[in-house]
Amino acid sequence: MKTSAQAPAAAPSGPPNITAILEKGGQFTMFIRLLESTQQDDQINTQLNNTNQGLTVFAPTDNAFSSLKSGTVNSLSDQEKVSLVQFHVLPTLMTMSQFQTASNPLRTQAGNSDAGEYPLNVTTSGNQVNLTTGVNDATVANTVFSSANLEVYQVDKVLLPLDIFAASPAPAPSKPEKDLPAATPKGSSTDDTNVDTSAAALSLNHRAPTVLTFGVAVLAAVAFRP
Repeated sequence: MKTSAQAPAAAPSGPPNITAILEKGGQFTMFIRLLESTQQDDQINTQLNNTNQGLTVFAPTDNAFSSLKSGTVNSLSDQEKVSLVQFHVLPTLMTMSQFQTASNPLRTQAGNSDAGEYPLNVTTSGNQVNLTTGVNDATVANTVFSSANLEVYQVDKVLLPLDIFAASPAPAPSKPEKDLPAATPKGSSTDDTNVDTSAAALSLNHRAPTVLTFGVAVLAAVAFRP
């Protein structure tokens, strides 16, 4: 998907106002709500009026938010929502041509990219600019607004930071319980059984000669009977 040549919106009268700019764009209702609920719209406007470095904002469309899994944003804590918005803002002005030579990771207003927090990488191919978060990829569709201190770009995906949306490690499988031998009732152990059996055999063997001797004596008596 190549970057569109759509002309950026004209600047609203007065100081730059990120909400007014996005409202004029016509397809950023959900992003505006997120900006307002986290008060990052005021933060951005304050920075625009008090910085010489300018800002760059990646604005996901309503379709980008609608394509998210249900509950993706609503399940976040208030601080995570703030970080999500800040992840879409660069604390410097970057034109489309500057993305061609940008060093990765880009520094966003979320966390400290120098310390490896909230990494956002950019790749280019001709006029196409792609953003990679480690969780998903997005494409810069066109320029929504451009001025001396603010660039607003439409992106086709909500940028999901790795620090918030990294997949949780799967729990380790539980070890199967070893088969334990069945409990033997008290007094009926295998050893006892063997002992009892041997004792019975011994008793029979002990009695056998006595029975045999008695039988022989009877026969002898009959044989010699006058």
